Amino acid sequence: MQQRVLNQQIDEPVAWMGNTLAPADGLVVLRDSCIDELDAVARLLEDNPVPTLALRPDDFALSACRDVMADVRRQLDTGQGFALIDRLPADRYSRRVMTALYWLLASMVARPVSQKWEGRMIYDVRDTGKKPGNGVRPDITNVEQNFHTDNSYNLCPPDFVALLCLQTAKEGGISRIVSFPAVHNEMLRRHPDLLPRLYRSFYFDRQREHAPDDDMTLQHPLFEYDGNRLSARLSRFQVMNGYKLSGETLDPEGAAALEALETIMNEPEFGKEFFFEPGQIQIVDNLRCGHKRTAFRDYDEPHRKRHLVRLWLRDRGRVFYNG
Repeated sequence: MQQRVLNQQIDEPVAWMGNTLAPADGLVVLRDSCIDELDAVARLLEDNPVPTLALRPDDFALSACRDVMADVRRQLDTGQGFALIDRLPADRYSRRVMTALYWLLASMVARPVSQKWEGRMIYDVRDTGKKPGNGVRPDITNVEQNFHTDNSYNLCPPDFVALLCLQTAKEGGISRIVSFPAVHNEMLRRHPDLLPRLYRSFYFDRQREHAPDDDMTLQHPLFEYDGNRLSARLSRFQVMNGYKLSGETLDPEGAAALEALETIMNEPEFGKEFFFEPGQIQIVDNLRCGHKRTAFRDYDEPHRKRHLVRLWLRDRGRVFYNG
């Protein structure tokens, strides 16, 4: 069934173009008062080990951090839809403590939820040497990604995706984001005939993130409009795999619409790049901003290999992977 199609330009801060953003747009600096609070928590955690999942912001004196993260949430909800938090002092904390402090900060934005069907809450983004395919997410490889939204291929995508940088790659691995409202505006301008197809269903490969007897594919549109807000769920990689698994063929109009969308998203003026550094935290609105990263090459030493820590944040539904 075709969804309601938005046939007018979106004129909101989230409909940004990368070539019009100022370098400081979305940048949130952790003030000295925040670092002082985090230092105090770090000392407690070093002396009192506890599983990170058990930590709650309310158990610590973090008023300055709360103010900063409230500003992050405002930028996500009513601003440009992304924030780069600069930064946790990576040379001061162990990786375990860094991850715990990150968990506390992200929890002030929204509730962390499961990122895999088996219940994993904290997800290490590292190259495993595998190649992308059914059951192998591109985020555990070193190949270049397409613009996508996390968990587009299952029942309950997160509202926000957070990434903490622990270690950068030797070469590449550059993060890039794009505004779906801005891309939608351009689709409406260039391809008004193809835009409605993006509001109809596509097959998605569910990446084996489901109960053993569940369907391996899911169908849903790439764009949805509820009369107030545009949202997107996109992964070209999972769409291509979804059609293979289903035994169906992507219709010519759907293929043309998807190709037009991909072309616009990858035009340089639409995207914003992040050169991640250790201790920085990126948070994006997962339903209004697409993200990707370039291919990368790692160092040989295990402790120097590219390592990000991802959290999914969502206040809707339950904490389960499928909400």
